[in-house]
Amino acid sequence: MERSCVEKEIGGLPVVTGADWPGVRYFCTTRAGGVGAAPHDTLNLGLRADDKPEAVAENRRRVRAAVPGEPLYLRQVHGADVVDADAPAQPVEPPADASVTIRPGRVLAIMVADCLPVVVSDERGSVLGVAHAGWRGLAGGVLENTLRVMQAKQPSARGWRAWVGPGIGPTAFEVGEDVLQAFASDGPEALALFTPRPGVAGKWLADLPALARLRLRRAGVAQPALSGLCTVGDAGRFFSYRRDRVTGRMALLAWLEAS
Repeated sequence: MERSCVEKEIGGLPVVTGADWPGVRYFCTTRAGGVGAAPHDTLNLGLRADDKPEAVAENRRRVRAAVPGEPLYLRQVHGADVVDADAPAQPVEPPADASVTIRPGRVLAIMVADCLPVVVSDERGSVLGVAHAGWRGLAGGVLENTLRVMQAKQPSARGWRAWVGPGIGPTAFEVGEDVLQAFASDGPEALALFTPRPGVAGKWLADLPALARLRLRRAGVAQPALSGLCTVGDAGRFFSYRRDRVTGRMALLAWLEAS
């Protein structure tokens, strides 16, 4: 199992990222480095997380200062739609759960607080995609759709790679029959990633990062890397909706560098 997690400070913000990729920069923010008060302390970037608007605005300003352009934030709906970030007249926060670009300096953003932030690129760094992968979006094909749009935008791209950032870990994600059935069509390899809860009928622990890795491999990514970081278990570093309910949001930021 390939795991990749590096702690850095970018633009004064403590962040986590994976291995270096040619032509690509990416990182996931933590809860540190902002101005928010509990339970949104401190770098909440979510506009709809019941935080003070002025605090979110300042936090987004700090993130903007750390990246080369204005991030394209999405209004995430737990679906599988993909936005072409290079299309003209892009609406503010388009309703979708993934975006793609081939334009250097076009900053893509995904908001998370337990769902998985996923970044995908090719070996040359000529096309980039990011996706918000909760269990609904994952089962609905958001990762496959992201790769499909990327392939259409850059048909010559080869050597796909992906990094699955911090999200709810395999010991924290208790699910019911509905989630198990959502992945039943993926076969025994997927169902093996659900562990029955001893003494609790109708409940399983699901390994969401491993399910994402399985989907990515089947879509053509040879060795997807997992951060191995659990948002629920690390309250000092990450926001977690399942743990706290009222909480902030981190963001995955990614962009292509100019060649």
